[in-house]
Amino acid sequence: MQYITLENETDFDGWRKAARSLVLHQTKPADVTWAVQGGEAELFATPSPSALPAAGDGTFNVPAKFVELAKAAILHRDPERFAILYRLLFRLKDNHYLIEVATDPDVAQVAAMAKAVYRDEHKMHAFVRFREIGREREAHYVAWFEPEHHIVELAAPFFAKRFADMPWSILTPDLCAHWDGHALSFTSGVSKSEAPSEDRLEETWRRYYASIFNPARLKVKAMQTEMPKKYWRNLPEASIIKPLIEDAERMTGAMIANAPTDPHKPQKRPEAPMKRKTAADDLEALREEAAHCRACHLYKDATQTVFGEGPKSANIMLVGEQPGDKEDLAGHPFVGPAGQMLDKALQEAGVDRKKVYVTNAVKHFKFVPRGKIRLHQKPNTPEIKACRQWYEREVSVIQPDLIVAMGATAAQSVFGKITPIGKNRGRLIDLPDGHKALVTVHPSYLLRLPDPEAKVLEYRRFVEDLKIVAGLQKKAARAA
Repeated sequence: MQYITLENETDFDGWRKAARSLVLHQTKPADVTWAVQGGEAELFATPSPSALPAAGDGTFNVPAKFVELAKAAILHRDPERFAILYRLLFRLKDNHYLIEVATDPDVAQVAAMAKAVYRDEHKMHAFVRFREIGREREAHYVAWFEPEHHIVELAAPFFAKRFADMPWSILTPDLCAHWDGHALSFTSGVSKSEAPSEDRLEETWRRYYASIFNPARLKVKAMQTEMPKKYWRNLPEASIIKPLIEDAERMTGAMIANAPTDPHKPQKRPEAPMKRKTAADDLEALREEAAHCRACHLYKDATQTVFGEGPKSANIMLVGEQPGDKEDLAGHPFVGPAGQMLDKALQEAGVDRKKVYVTNAVKHFKFVPRGKIRLHQKPNTPEIKACRQWYEREVSVIQPDLIVAMGATAAQSVFGKITPIGKNRGRLIDLPDGHKALVTVHPSYLLRLPDPEAKVLEYRRFVEDLKIVAGLQKKAARAA
């Protein structure tokens, strides 16, 4: 009898080395006992671990599909997984095609274990909720999760990539993962008592979940399948799920009663010759001149030019992409959902919205009609270049201390070239004309994020960027 002890519960390399040697020695599966250092099986096993047998003659290969399944299945919590994997490996040595026989008991069991591990990984990605410890730039984010299987090392790179710019820790009973902004590290598991209970983002989570809840599409059984109740105890939104379900019928009735209104149909306007340029210090005349702009084709379908707004004395200029549907109808920038998000973030960051000049890189709404709906379409480079004259002349009038480029289109207009957001975000950059610029995301980006947690965290980053704006605004106020 061979007694093999692995270093830990996820020691795939140790298992593979031992299993390969045992197979080459033609050791039958029934003659091998597997254990983990410090595990229950090792504690109650009286014999000491065996030295690996000398390999027999020859080598052997196994299908890549088996290796892929084995790497996942070994993370399963079934204590018999090492023995099951070895039994299948022993049989595969002489029959590579066995791995394709889905009805084979060993193949089916290994595939089921791998599937359970992948599903658990998916649930961890979906249901980890970070809580904030500390404040602002010294904040650290901590989450508690109870995985069914040994998946922490498998799942952690996802969070390192998704939340690369914030330090975080995910605590579990088995293993804890930590990210310092540069590298992942792992420590021993802890009890739930070491995890934070609640933070100031909890209510934001609940409001967001309530806002995206669609009672007309409610399917309770399907929801519980995708969000099993065992995960609810660690989700801040769990406290409002039951009330939302109970109120779904009334909410659906209210939605039916409030019939949607038809979108505005853009009116064709007679083309007028573009007026001559005005003096640089006349903002109202500049606005009137832009109303007749024909530098590109976008004016043909848009309702009107949406020019910038704000005091001429503003020391901060915010530049967005283009007016949306609401802005096109109203004739004012940032009055739709993205504008509401911006107003909220500015207020939270401490920026006085009334003292900021707000404009867009492109002044006409670009869209694609879909029935009665007008779908936003991103401006292309020729359209951005055609409209850049208005941005430049706004800058010459306002002479802001800081220009904030919100989104890729705005950054391209401000810098005169394609400028990556991620590489330049959150720092002051000197422009050739002597002004300073700050790059951040467009508020509509936050609205489009499908993942609730990513939405909350990205909103926090957006507010942090705007706090730089608030600092400059307050500094200018003190100097005045």
